[in-house]
Amino acid sequence: MLQQRRFNVTGLCVPGKHYMANTSEKLAKIMRFVEQGDYFTINRGRQYGKTTTLALLEKQLPKEYSVIKISFEGVSDSMFEAEADFCQGLLKQCSKYFNERNLPGSEAWIDSSVTTFDLLDAFLNKTCREKKIVLMIDEVDKTSNNFIFLKFLGILRDKFLKRSDGAGATFHSVILAGVYDIKNLKLKMIQAGTHQLQDGEKRTNSPWNIAIDFNVDMSFNEKEIASMLMEYENDRKTGMDIEAVSKEIRLYTSGYPYLVSRLCQKIDEELDYDWTSAGLQKAVKLVLIEQSTLFDDLFKNVKSYSELRDLLYSILINGKSFAFNSDNSSMNLGLMFGILAQANEKIAVHNRIFEIRITNYFATEKEIQDSKLTMRTSVEEVAFENKFDMPLLLEKFASHYYEMYNNKDITFLERECRLLFITYLRPFINGAGFYHLESETRNAKRMDIVVDYQSEQFIVELKLWYGEASHEKAYEQLFGYLERKNKAVGYLLTFDFRKEDNIGKPQAKWIEYKGKKIFDCMVGV
Repeated sequence: MLQQRRFNVTGLCVPGKHYMANTSEKLAKIMRFVEQGDYFTINRGRQYGKTTTLALLEKQLPKEYSVIKISFEGVSDSMFEAEADFCQGLLKQCSKYFNERNLPGSEAWIDSSVTTFDLLDAFLNKTCREKKIVLMIDEVDKTSNNFIFLKFLGILRDKFLKRSDGAGATFHSVILAGVYDIKNLKLKMIQAGTHQLQDGEKRTNSPWNIAIDFNVDMSFNEKEIASMLMEYENDRKTGMDIEAVSKEIRLYTSGYPYLVSRLCQKIDEELDYDWTSAGLQKAVKLVLIEQSTLFDDLFKNVKSYSELRDLLYSILINGKSFAFNSDNSSMNLGLMFGILAQANEKIAVHNRIFEIRITNYFATEKEIQDSKLTMRTSVEEVAFENKFDMPLLLEKFASHYYEMYNNKDITFLERECRLLFITYLRPFINGAGFYHLESETRNAKRMDIVVDYQSEQFIVELKLWYGEASHEKAYEQLFGYLERKNKAVGYLLTFDFRKEDNIGKPQAKWIEYKGKKIFDCMVGV
């Protein structure tokens, strides 16, 4: 009996064993780099499909190429302590590749005399002269001490330049894969405590300036997600709307490979094959509360790099928008780790699931710091019998906010009011729903929060008070968003910081606006 295929989120994905997206177009682009003899780095966030991509490329390269694919994962750090250790370790890894696959050629990579980089240079001149050898090194950033490896890259750079000038032989193409870009490996050593910057020393270095820019989008688009679901549907016959499900998965994940497969795995293995919008929302809720190496790594980086944390806070909580700047170190860190992405020449959090997880992290921090945020309303008053009373929640928050913060510094409140609301909201929807922040409407003056609770969806616009004209404009903005979402009811929460009599007291009312019902709630100090 054939083994039934499944969705995989750990380790290598294998055709015939796992459901996989058809990434043939991406592989064709990478193949052209190899054919051109290019050297390049595939640096993407954790669990972004790098190892699987190398494995697929290895199998699809024509027979005219001799492939050697090795990994630094699990390799002893002693290999990186001295030239002799590295040279011998590298040759043993290459020999091991042939042995493990029962391929001829392993003996050609055994030479105990190669104990310096000069001798390795001569060895490669001889070995690479008559064959097109493609070297793939996965997990290049796994070791915490990379100086010896960086020296090796310098050797490859020099050999590449000599080959271009018609002198000597070297690997036809070299592909390095890892999270850290080569120029940022020193950052990893600093973080690991294995290196301290000396006076005048730069935090980045570039021994790999011969490498071409790897501009292949490794995220899954809707078509690629659909190709995976089509394989699944051919096996399981669930009757899902493949196009609609693919589009919604892409909406939550922005195609981050691990998140795509994880949502599918949740529906397949834990949610009784519920391939509906409601089933996908249940899968999202499960992913939002689970621990995984991906999220462990995400928050390790948020906590380790304060400039990255501040940038995320400004984007998610303060609604600030930033044009992408390739010279900005915090933006580059976020891109390298897969936390950020470029969108319309601006920088944004990569996907909706990351947005929610990171915002929840900030909200939890605020809740721990500020005991005033402890809600005085029971969950059952607002959420009962699978229904959610959003008007009541807004009124309760407005009263709580006015009571707790009416003597607080205005500058603080303008900066923190949105986070205070999110922190207040979370306990009421935990376990039964979740929220996300709409990136298209998020700015310093306005932020839309979409709350999904069971089968209901609530659109809540958060605004700062800028006068009557601005408030009228808020109705029009919310109306437009409700139209796009095909919703008849919306909610407007306005923070008013005018120090005038009675202004700060909570006020709430229902209004009709162009056929839409809007619950207008105002709170201030």
